[in-house]
Amino acid sequence: MEQDILTQHTQAAALAQQQADNFATQANTYSLYRLGIFALFIVAIVLTVSQDNILILVAALLVLGFVFAKLVGKQNEFETAKKYYLDLKKVNENEAASIAAHSNMYPDGSWFANDKHHYTGDLDIFGKGSLFQLINRGATSQGNNKLANWLLAPEKKEVILSRQEAVKELAAKAEWKLTFQANLLFSLKQHRDQVTNLITFLKTPVELDNEKFLRAYSQAAPFVLMAMLVAGYFYTPILYVVVPVMWFNYRQASTRTKIVQKTDLIAGKIDTALQHFVLGFQNIEQAEWNADYTQNISKKLKDANGQVVSAQIKQLSLLINKLNYRLNMILMVLLNAIFIWDIRQLMAIEAWKKANHENFETAFDVIAEFEALISLAVPAINYPDWTYPIIADTKGYTLTAKNIAHPLIRGKRVDNDYELNNAFSVDIITGSNMAGKSTFLRTIGINTVLALAGAPVCAGAMEVSVITMVTYMRIKDSLNESTSTFKAELDRLQMLLAAVENQSRVFFLIDEMLRGTNSVDKYLGSKAVIEQLIAKKGVGMVATHDLQIARLEDKYPAYIRNYYFDIQVIGGEMLFDYKIKHGECKTFNASLLLKQIGINVAAE
Repeated sequence: MEQDILTQHTQAAALAQQQADNFATQANTYSLYRLGIFALFIVAIVLTVSQDNILILVAALLVLGFVFAKLVGKQNEFETAKKYYLDLKKVNENEAASIAAHSNMYPDGSWFANDKHHYTGDLDIFGKGSLFQLINRGATSQGNNKLANWLLAPEKKEVILSRQEAVKELAAKAEWKLTFQANLLFSLKQHRDQVTNLITFLKTPVELDNEKFLRAYSQAAPFVLMAMLVAGYFYTPILYVVVPVMWFNYRQASTRTKIVQKTDLIAGKIDTALQHFVLGFQNIEQAEWNADYTQNISKKLKDANGQVVSAQIKQLSLLINKLNYRLNMILMVLLNAIFIWDIRQLMAIEAWKKANHENFETAFDVIAEFEALISLAVPAINYPDWTYPIIADTKGYTLTAKNIAHPLIRGKRVDNDYELNNAFSVDIITGSNMAGKSTFLRTIGINTVLALAGAPVCAGAMEVSVITMVTYMRIKDSLNESTSTFKAELDRLQMLLAAVENQSRVFFLIDEMLRGTNSVDKYLGSKAVIEQLIAKKGVGMVATHDLQIARLEDKYPAYIRNYYFDIQVIGGEMLFDYKIKHGECKTFNASLLLKQIGINVAAE
């Protein structure tokens, strides 16, 4: 099944490349047309001089300038289409690479990593080779932040179920998802504060001197010129006034170059971003949404008058694009001489900003929401054997799973079953080295994080209560903080115990506690911690090599359950099945592992 999906993405990437090549050819053709217009303009100048008739030059300026502008617009359309299909190719190639090798061109969320968080460090939620790297499809920093927040803490049951419904809807819109990603892919190369800077630009006004005069004259200037040309047809000397008037018009813009350039510099940088965001907003606005969650957030893209955000931003993008005509020197001179172009566009941009800057932070948050949702939909699309968990609402703790496996393990994964049904218990897991204890704890933990974010899980079936995960696994010392391994363990234990006592429905995952001390203190301390957790009605799992810990089941038969992972030794070779079983482990392998590296352990 995954191979079929991988093939689909590979074929889609090849088709996108063909489309990009086609539009590149058309863009090159229109570039030659533009060169022809320039040649005709040179001919017009020669004819004007040879015929001593300035009307030829004026007519050429108007006609050829108009045609040139149209050609520029058409070529830009082809270039935009080419870039879109190249981005679509990248998106499809990324999906194929994600399925084949768990690679991803989107951020891995390393900056969210925090070893002191309840579970993210131990469960590989952020960073290289993490859950975030596997599923993230957010190109904007806001989208990354949104997804990270969803993975950092569980939501209420109704929110989780609402997200599930939205994720299912998006998983069924795989083509829409790819298009949405392609339209926003540009943002990967942008500064993290791109949207914040855009909002700041929208809220910062630009003031012009003599603005009232300029506003009135810039509207009248082209009509004045047209009237002079018509009058000049009947009375030729008037035509000689046309050039001085055009010079005066040009000077109205050129004397305010600094203000125009400042706006152009900022607006020019965000113009491409705006065009892409317009497409992203249109993707959301034009789609038909059935899930309550997607319906509610998509409605935020309409203002009180019913106008959609994409239309508003498209207006601004068009205005900025018109201002960018000045980047072509010939076009800048012509347009300013006739229309006082720079000033007209600058005032139009300012008028738009005053009328429309209010609700754009909300609109960009909608983009972030959809980026986070399509990220949660990635497993459903790429791994169709994953399932949506049932969110339990039981008095006791519920965490049951069939064929649950670790989502970050590539290739053939070993799955397991686990059942905690409306109960309070501590499960002791014993086992040999490398038999699968730690991986099983992480499997339960990382799938629970996915489930409580609203995503599918790597299992045949799963039911889980809304619980707060707290882990004790990768304990590290710190030279910077003058913290030894044992001190770090004590700090983590203190945090865990405080969480069990003070937070709602904590489920803990402990992997070999107090490893930084001697075996006697390790056993006594571990036993005391577990008994304190039982006294606080704590629920969770404890993996350990210490068989004495398993004897706690004798003392607390109604609360302690024993599980184990074991090995088979056949002909001196260790065979692992990585399957969890009820009971205590009877087979250990440290001596065999030491022997494999040349250390013989003598029996006492």
